[in-house]
Amino acid sequence: MPETGITSIAGYLPRTRMSRSAIAAAVKWANPALAAMGKGHRTTCKPDEDSITMAVEAGRYCLAGIEGDEPRVLQFASTTAPFADRGNAVLAGEALGLGTEIRSQDLGGSLGCGLAALINALEQDAPTLTLAADRRAAKPASASELRYGHGAAAIATGSDGIIARCLASVTLSEDFIDHYRSNGAEFDYPAEDRWIRDEGQLQQLPEAIGQLLAKSGRDAASIDTVILPGVPAAAANTVLKQCKIPDDRLLDGLNAGCGYTGTAHPLLMLASALEEAGPGEVILVANFAQGVQSLLLETTDAIAGRVAAQSIADQLASGREDVDYMRFLSFNDQVEVDWGIRAERDNRTSLSAFNRHRKTVTGFVGGKCTVCGTPQFPKGPACVNPNCRSFGTLEDEPFRDKIGRIKSFTEDWLAISANPPLMYGNVGFEDGGVIMMEFTDFEPGELKVGMPVRFVLRIKDKDPKREFRRYFWKAAPANMSEAD
Repeated sequence: MPETGITSIAGYLPRTRMSRSAIAAAVKWANPALAAMGKGHRTTCKPDEDSITMAVEAGRYCLAGIEGDEPRVLQFASTTAPFADRGNAVLAGEALGLGTEIRSQDLGGSLGCGLAALINALEQDAPTLTLAADRRAAKPASASELRYGHGAAAIATGSDGIIARCLASVTLSEDFIDHYRSNGAEFDYPAEDRWIRDEGQLQQLPEAIGQLLAKSGRDAASIDTVILPGVPAAAANTVLKQCKIPDDRLLDGLNAGCGYTGTAHPLLMLASALEEAGPGEVILVANFAQGVQSLLLETTDAIAGRVAAQSIADQLASGREDVDYMRFLSFNDQVEVDWGIRAERDNRTSLSAFNRHRKTVTGFVGGKCTVCGTPQFPKGPACVNPNCRSFGTLEDEPFRDKIGRIKSFTEDWLAISANPPLMYGNVGFEDGGVIMMEFTDFEPGELKVGMPVRFVLRIKDKDPKREFRRYFWKAAPANMSEAD
């Protein structure tokens, strides 16, 4: 059986970064102690982002780095999946254009499911794409509101083009309750920090790391990088001391730039580590969540030529600061805004119509004429080229990875939008085709005719009566600094 290892890895962080000092200032009347945590930023989704859209973006970045076989298995790990009974992994797979033959599965129930999914992938020979994403909610004026962040990560595993091989894995399952969220509850219920540290992290992490080193035959001195997601720095240093690992091997937890992204965080930190790693480096990941999921990896020579599609460092550097706490609450559905009478329209989705056009809507697949080569969106029965007009000659043409340019735009302050103004207009594709669509990740006044854009899956709208959400693609800045 061929060796299975990591062949590509990527993360995704929402562009909006909420200032922790702004949160602390807004809630100091209720909890002045939070001022001590008011440093740095946390990532936060816009209203058109969720765990699915973030996972799809991370997956696109990851798939761009695959040189071997396409994935045959797709795993989606999340504790905040938008659907409790719908194939979230299936939806993500269709958006990524992975085809109907792929085996899809959802994982959840614990913040350990992301790293557990990676361990599962490394133990099988089928090329696998593992997605992990969380958009966790927190009570206003709570410590969690400042600690949490939103984000996603994606890892491809297989036997071709391995950049990191698995030396050993150890999983300890223990029902130690550092926090929980009951079925149907909106927020986590956290336990006391000191108890989590003393009775949980400082007990379980050294045990798992010790077993991992023994299983791999490596000693503590051979470890180049240690990843302890979500563990405070003081506790993490104590763990390293207990394991006799030098404290300079500890990887930064990304707390200052994005916060703790839940299920995605171990994979997100691993992506950050592999972006800087050279050949022959040993990386230890130990994730504390209902026990410990741990993994020991060694980079290969193939990592030397690897260039990340969108590095974690670049994404951290290109965030947009937000200091409006009321808008932050609105984006997270924690304050009800009166959008006027126009917002009372019924957003019911016709599931039969959606099913007929699913490839167009979810996969952003148009058509290309086999006679004259003209691309068009949406795909229709006839070619739109007036000099061709052939019928039945269009084949599928994916549009999601194309680059477009803005031909016209409107900033509509009268239309209903959870993040006004509603921005929309005509976008022309570089190789032909025009579509009217919404823009996202731009601020008012930033849109310009001729500006290049890329395309991202986002929430189109929500049906609050039936608790359904529709997705479609929107035009976003072509690169992270485009709208700066």
